Amino acid sequence: MDELTESPTHTDRLLGESPAFMEVMEQVSQIAPLSKPVLVVGERGTGKELVASRLHYLSRRWDQEFVKMNCAAISDSLLESELFGHEAGAFTGASKLHRGRFERAHHGSLFLDELATTSMLVQEKILRVIEYGEFERLGGSRTMTTDVRLIAATNEDLPRLARQGKFREDLLDRLAFDVITLPPLRGRKEDILVLAEFFAVNMATDLAREYFPGFSATARKTLATYHWPGNIRELKNVVERSVYRSTDPDDPVDVIAIDPFESPYRISAEGTPTAPGNPESSDGEISDAPLAPAAPTPSNFPLDFRQSVQDYEIGLIKGALASSQYNQKKTAEALGVTYHQLRGYLKKYNLLEAT
Repeated sequence: MDELTESPTHTDRLLGESPAFMEVMEQVSQIAPLSKPVLVVGERGTGKELVASRLHYLSRRWDQEFVKMNCAAISDSLLESELFGHEAGAFTGASKLHRGRFERAHHGSLFLDELATTSMLVQEKILRVIEYGEFERLGGSRTMTTDVRLIAATNEDLPRLARQGKFREDLLDRLAFDVITLPPLRGRKEDILVLAEFFAVNMATDLAREYFPGFSATARKTLATYHWPGNIRELKNVVERSVYRSTDPDDPVDVIAIDPFESPYRISAEGTPTAPGNPESSDGEISDAPLAPAAPTPSNFPLDFRQSVQDYEIGLIKGALASSQYNQKKTAEALGVTYHQLRGYLKKYNLLEAT
């Protein structure tokens, strides 16, 4: 395993049943047997490394080395050495020969993540390897040859960078024999609960729990309607956090802990804590949650006392529900009532459908 990439875990799998996901899997299966370069494009957290792994293990090179390298995880001065290797004495500290990733991936596949972060010099050398299968180690004069299937990934718009002169157009032409564009999680909504259940079951296993009791209807609504800017990686973290925070392993998970920084004492942008009851939201913006109706002024009398009290209570409950992301337990805490008392109010005012 490459020391510059995360080791896979039992939760690292490509899962889904949405049309967008199945279309990508079909494209992967079609191009995997070829030895042509492939460019995998997608937002952060969409599973680019897992797709690269699938491309390798479905290819004729499946029994050879699958070498991985995150180009953004190392300084540009060392990147050239890591990719192409160096001879002993090539630079200060180079006490012995070092075989680079292209050399180690001979007859196998090399996955280069965050390729857009590389310098023009490194891009030129990568292009030469793709075109001729040749490179030299740093400090060496002998031309080395290698047979490598290159899989590159980026979350950048490479054609735009090429037009701006920030990425080599000739390298882009060679890499883009075919481009696999991964849909964000918001583009494959049918897969959100499938993935959430999978991550939750594995987290329950890690916690030595006998089983995972599932998600409540409120939790499922929260998972399905959130926009997931961090995609599958964020979903995995949120689900695992929510499962471990659930206090009763026999009850369905009801609270989805999306923001681990959420607190009534969260530090604001100005560096001061946000006090409980502050009309600002946790990110410093004015909350758009509905407010309870204002108390009537003398000019409003006479009025229907019971209807006014009912309208006021309904306004309070709706405002608390919205600010608590329609989580009933958090809403009850915000209103200072028990969970069962809140349920009674929701039934009384026909608000259960709103949750």
